[in-house]
Amino acid sequence: MDGEGSGCPVAHAPRPQAPVEDVTAEAVEFLGLYHAERRLPDVAARIAEVREEIALTGTYRHTSEELSYGAKVAWRQSVRCVGRVRWAGLKVRDRRDVTTVAGIAQELAQHLSVADNGGRIQSVMTVFAPDRPGVGPRARIWNDQLIRYCGHRTDDGSVLGDPAQVAMTEAARRLGWRAPAVPGRFDLLPWVIETAYEDPTLVEVPRDLVREVALTHPAYPWFEELRLRWHALPVISNMRLRVGGVDYSCAPFNGHYLSDEIGTRNMGDRDRYDQLLPVARELGLDTSREDTLWREHAVLVINQAVLHSFRAAGVRVSDPHTESELFMKFCAQEERAGRPVHGDWSWLNGSVGWAALHAVHHRYYDTRVPDPNLWQGDRAYGTSGVVGLTLRERHDAARRQEG
Repeated sequence: MDGEGSGCPVAHAPRPQAPVEDVTAEAVEFLGLYHAERRLPDVAARIAEVREEIALTGTYRHTSEELSYGAKVAWRQSVRCVGRVRWAGLKVRDRRDVTTVAGIAQELAQHLSVADNGGRIQSVMTVFAPDRPGVGPRARIWNDQLIRYCGHRTDDGSVLGDPAQVAMTEAARRLGWRAPAVPGRFDLLPWVIETAYEDPTLVEVPRDLVREVALTHPAYPWFEELRLRWHALPVISNMRLRVGGVDYSCAPFNGHYLSDEIGTRNMGDRDRYDQLLPVARELGLDTSREDTLWREHAVLVINQAVLHSFRAAGVRVSDPHTESELFMKFCAQEERAGRPVHGDWSWLNGSVGWAALHAVHHRYYDTRVPDPNLWQGDRAYGTSGVVGLTLRERHDAARRQEG
């Protein structure tokens, strides 16, 4: 559940307003699905009510029950997620009426607490105000996840910390954030939150709510000397929830980590913490050529360390083999329910590590992306940390056009 976004250093234009007919069609389809799967009566009356609201305003307001159901189905239909067997257990926090930076920050802190659950990580989504039709988000979190480590660019051009977060770190600096006097590899990035009424605002992450796990290995005492660690909770905060024609650009959500998201991607990738060579050297592997498979050996050891350390710390984590078996169980459940299994094969197999060993590798999926679903959101800044249009500027421009 650990994803990286990409962007360019130009302002994103307001999202074009969808024709009323399209919004209505998505709303009718969603409400039909909701009433059918929940076995609820009076779908015709609810559809008539929504049609009238869309005709007057260009959009409509979900009930709390519709929003909760829609968020769960969005996860069920998310083509890149291999952990969907748990979709029905998603805890949805309806916070659409929280519209200030201070209020959002308070709710994000509460999200961390609820989701952490004493290390027994539970899946949570907190949904804030829906986007304004034709204009865009009413609230936005710049961070791609609520817990991220800084990427400090040093004088020699190298990066101390997470290279994937250099642009976000520089964007925070432009807003006035000051790095620690002695920067480290695992410094927490602040949140940047903005609304249609308030400019981008820096908020320090509540340190006491960030659970971290130091990585050790059960068979290699030297592994501890690498001084690696990772946070327990992957809360994705830059994706847009779309339910029945309504967009929610501020809807952070989390599951729990797979070991290879940390061990293979975060620790192993060359453009992340790049720890394969240090581990291989400690193991005494021949790194002079690729056919010794030293990378595979090193990444296996790091994954073992992640699983061992998280479980020793009492923090929920999954291994690729178990998750693959659970995904096949999910596929069987969907097929029994008469629903197609939507999926992006490359992402599903990328998430479960040594893909060819798993049943997930040996089947194909419906590649359509249905509604409800989760989409990559607009990025507020580019690869150089340059900031584009603020939400306030977007909404002010729309008001002038309407006036």
